[in-house]
Amino acid sequence: MDGSTVPPRGPAIDASSAFILLITIFAFFLPILLYFPPVPPSKRDALLETHTQVGLGPSESGLKGHHSKDNNNNNNNSSNNDNSTPTIRSLFIYPLKSCRGIEVRQSKVLPTGLEFDRIYTFAQLKSPFPLALPPTCKDHDQDNHPEKEAHTWHFITQRQFPLLATIQVDLFLPDPLKTRIGTAPSTSAPFLLIRFPWRERGLRGLLAWAGAKLTRGWRAQPEREFVLPVAYPSAEEIAARGYGEGEEVVVWRDRVRALEMGVEVPEELALYLGVSNRLGLFRVDPGRLREVYRCAPGRGEVGYQPVTGFQDAYPLHLLNLTSVRDFETKIEKDEGLRELDPRRFRANIIVDGDESPYDEETWKKIRLNPGPSSKRDASEFHVSCRTVRCKLPNVDQDTGSRHPVQPDKALRKFREVDEGAKHMGCLGMQVTPLFSKTSSSEDMESWVEVGMSVEVLERGEHVYIPQ
Repeated sequence: MDGSTVPPRGPAIDASSAFILLITIFAFFLPILLYFPPVPPSKRDALLETHTQVGLGPSESGLKGHHSKDNNNNNNNSSNNDNSTPTIRSLFIYPLKSCRGIEVRQSKVLPTGLEFDRIYTFAQLKSPFPLALPPTCKDHDQDNHPEKEAHTWHFITQRQFPLLATIQVDLFLPDPLKTRIGTAPSTSAPFLLIRFPWRERGLRGLLAWAGAKLTRGWRAQPEREFVLPVAYPSAEEIAARGYGEGEEVVVWRDRVRALEMGVEVPEELALYLGVSNRLGLFRVDPGRLREVYRCAPGRGEVGYQPVTGFQDAYPLHLLNLTSVRDFETKIEKDEGLRELDPRRFRANIIVDGDESPYDEETWKKIRLNPGPSSKRDASEFHVSCRTVRCKLPNVDQDTGSRHPVQPDKALRKFREVDEGAKHMGCLGMQVTPLFSKTSSSEDMESWVEVGMSVEVLERGEHVYIPQ
């Protein structure tokens, strides 16, 4: 040794001290992470700067306690009727067909149905070839293929892709109170925010997972989102965005020319849904609506020819909870279906009351009357026919899981009640709006709201006319 003095070492940090240090650091940074999470702002946050989100949360839903008719009047604040009169318990719009609906307290009624209802639909490009393209096509570009005319867009629903039920659709309307001087003109327009679960692999996926937990709660999952305009785009916007103007999409047996806006759709959505074909997005063209005939009233009877956007067949769908409760008793329940959620039937107007089950199947014309505290006028509707059911109600509207048999099996067994729909089950009614004046589009408007009572003006028989 050279005689030099070794400086004494500091006290060693034992395990308990290290643990206390880590807890202290965590307690210091946790509030910062909660108030200022290390994630970029969402599109929803940006929209809320100038807009207000439309719709009711789960705690406000009119369908809470839907298994009991005793909850009917408790949920209808403007109702002035006793329990013997059916009243509107809930209203739903579905801006993007077959995706999650938005529950509202009131809605404007247009010739096409409720405002904002089914203005968009997803579609897949189907090919006559066994593969996406013939093997002779080298560039694998369907748009450039010489036989593109053989490829046809077909709308998709939960029947083929049940995970559509989990795609969240939020409606944002401009809020004048939030609009600041100098705000861009585009903020005066309404928008749809489309969200679906999606987590990328690797570090980015881990960060997205952590960001979702920090911003929306422990049960939240990372999402992919995109924004769509509610209004039909102008010619300048169509050209600038590269939309496919005048593309044809097949909706059941109808061929509809609409605006193809698939460039707005993230490519991850097709992977999430399991769509192997090219996925497109169509906006209904207000100038090319589908005219409704069959069981609907005609121009000579009601002053205009009923029309729809991307609804299946008629402008509106009405469901009676009294009938749903009765039908539910006939279903064989299991782990996959413990109770029948009325949302499975995708109705616009859901009524409830003490009338006999399926009484709505005798209605031919109804008037919806507002309560004494309402500022709305009454609105009238033609009850056009029964709703013939496919297997879509087998899909759980929360999880997107599809039950293998129910309630389709029970519908076919107990609800084959229409001479025009052999071997098919029926539940709910298809409805067409009526207007006192039809000389201009401005005249053809009315309103519906939760709590309105149903007055039956005419009764009669219904026989379904197939497409």
